[in-house]
Amino acid sequence: MARRIDVTGAGGVRLAAWDFAEPPKAEPHEAGRDPAGHGQDTPGVLLLHGLMGRASHWAEVARRLAGRHRAVALDQRGHGRSEKPPQADYTREAYVEDAEAAVEQLGLAPAVLIGHAMGALTAWQLAAKRPDLVRGVIIFDMRASALGAASQRDWADWFRAWPVPFATLADVRKWFGEDDPWVERPHPARGAFYAEVMQECEDGWRPVFDPERMLRSRETWVYDAHWEELAQVRCPALVVRALDGELGRAEAQEMVRVLPRGEYAEVDAGHLAHYDHPEGWRSVVEPFLDALAGD
Repeated sequence: MARRIDVTGAGGVRLAAWDFAEPPKAEPHEAGRDPAGHGQDTPGVLLLHGLMGRASHWAEVARRLAGRHRAVALDQRGHGRSEKPPQADYTREAYVEDAEAAVEQLGLAPAVLIGHAMGALTAWQLAAKRPDLVRGVIIFDMRASALGAASQRDWADWFRAWPVPFATLADVRKWFGEDDPWVERPHPARGAFYAEVMQECEDGWRPVFDPERMLRSRETWVYDAHWEELAQVRCPALVVRALDGELGRAEAQEMVRVLPRGEYAEVDAGHLAHYDHPEGWRSVVEPFLDALAGD
């Protein structure tokens, strides 16, 4: 069972981090161990979810990693159990500063940053900003190029199409797994993914996040490209492309070329591979982690 650890992010926003290690066998004050019971030499891993995601989406991956790493997943601002202040910043700078705070306050440095989609962008931006905190980066299914204004309009229309409130979680699973116009074929795991980001309200089930804040969060990669920060990542970096995901092969390979120490891998799955195909996802990620551990 994951333990919650609070982190103070940019602007004082309270963030929820989840440590997936087994309960410590030593007392927290024992020399050479942190408050969660990990040895000083245990490699730290920070897992960063994508837009609308939450730390629990990493649960199966994190539990597997926890055998050899200190695996911590972060609920990013506006998501999961972290605070969602209406007036808070939802800029790239704020997300990166939050991840920076998590690495420092949790004693993970030098950490391996593993990011999905938006979380991957945060990971490589932090690696560029604070190379002293990062020993490696895994970039999963996130583009470096700008998506364009049409993408933002499509997302705004999509949010408006959600039939909220949902009467039951079964309705959530069915709509996102079958009825959503964006679903080309039945996808039960997608329905389960979205069921995890719903909360029960007086009138039914609604998302734990505010869709308008999600649109604000997207703006900085919809309208801006991030190749320059990618080129500034000096640590080893693995670009993982899902064959049925959002990142095309040509762009993924160009990202590897731009990264000073980039590597490339593919997983035969979709955009949510870490969630609905964790074995395949780990098969391409674990060799990279093993190589880092041997450095």
